[in-house]
Amino acid sequence: MSNQKLEVFNPYNLKLIKEISVVGKEEVKKALETAHTLFLDRSKWIPAHERIEILEKVQEIMKSKVEELTKTAAEEGGKPYQDSKVEVLRAINGVKIASEEIARLNGEQIPMGITASSVGRIAFTTREPIGVVASISAFNHPLNLIIHQTVTAFAAGCPVIVKPASTTPLSCLSFVEILKEAGVPEGWVQCLIMDNEAAETVVTDKRINYLSFIGSAKIGWYLKSKLAPGTRCALEHGGAAPVIVEPDANIEDMIPALAKGGFYHAGQVCVSVQKVYAHESIARKVAEQIASAGEKMKVGDPLDEDTEVGPLILPKEVDRVEEWVEEAKSKGGEILSGGKRISDTCYAPTVIFNPPQNVKVSQEEIFGPVVCVYSYSDRLEAIESANSLDYHFQAAVFTQDIDIALDTVQRLNATAVMVNDHTAFRVDWMPFGGRDSSGEGLGGIPYSMHEMTREKLMVIKSKLL
Repeated sequence: MSNQKLEVFNPYNLKLIKEISVVGKEEVKKALETAHTLFLDRSKWIPAHERIEILEKVQEIMKSKVEELTKTAAEEGGKPYQDSKVEVLRAINGVKIASEEIARLNGEQIPMGITASSVGRIAFTTREPIGVVASISAFNHPLNLIIHQTVTAFAAGCPVIVKPASTTPLSCLSFVEILKEAGVPEGWVQCLIMDNEAAETVVTDKRINYLSFIGSAKIGWYLKSKLAPGTRCALEHGGAAPVIVEPDANIEDMIPALAKGGFYHAGQVCVSVQKVYAHESIARKVAEQIASAGEKMKVGDPLDEDTEVGPLILPKEVDRVEEWVEEAKSKGGEILSGGKRISDTCYAPTVIFNPPQNVKVSQEEIFGPVVCVYSYSDRLEAIESANSLDYHFQAAVFTQDIDIALDTVQRLNATAVMVNDHTAFRVDWMPFGGRDSSGEGLGGIPYSMHEMTREKLMVIKSKLL
């Protein structure tokens, strides 16, 4: 064990929550060897029925600790209590989804006898664990992301080494203890509190068969470039989450959805509503109503059950958002609400009307409580503008016209398009992931489990066939 300590702070009041020891090179080496040895020894593999039984116990233990897990997540990550509780309940359901998906990790029969050379044979595929999984996680869903990056691997039969975000490791550590209590054998799920250099050592080791990464595009693409030959990966980066609003949109239903989708977790979600393209006949009305909804939201302590918008994860992120908003304002963007820091750790929910295209809030993922509304006269030009960024993740369109909805869905460059709902909608059994700069591979519990396995074909030759 190294002498280095990781300090975990409350992002709202900056008080120290806990100090955690950081592992050294020897611990990293041992973790890799343990996971690899488990995978190589098929006698140590955990039968499917035992994995299901263990994950059912995990659910029961989590249900008994909802309040504790909620407060841990809210305190370390800054997501308000009410939303953190939703995350915990989602995480419990995620474990349930994974346990049920184990039964669907099946192969199929491959037809034989359809050519003369294939007569006398029967063939079928099975699915096997891919091998050791390395998971690098992010801060914004400190429990649920860990579920997606560890339980999926365990359910698929893979040993997994996970590095939680350095700002939010406590939820992961608590969950690993729950796994142990539920009967997960030693070495199958290892949480390593390590620095980035050590994490790179793990990820790039040739004994790693799969990388699950959630975080910045810069780091994700760098790690992919260093992977050993044959290592499969899923990278989940950021998005711009464009929304197209047609004149016939139901504004009364739409505004609460866009406000929640934009300001939820202070905008620190990869599919947060950030860029709303509204038809010129309603654009200002839409912008003003989102602004009004944001102004009514209570910003403050995430442990307060009435708080709707919490802090940004670090004070430097407040500085960055402030700089970006000031740049947009100085170049002609109209600030309809917010536009200022509330404290060193919180920024007011902000709406900017028609910021120019050459400023950061228009060109980059904002990752803060800021929604930009752009006026358009031609829907196709709005879609072209939305597609012009490098980030393509989830998008949305609001209209009552099914033909326009279908056409917009087809034209938007996105992995998922919501119709009459905000861009941040997600359930844990649907496919989820970015394309282009926003990542590659698919999340969503069943999809991750499928990617963490690989097919093996068996062909049997017999004179009786």
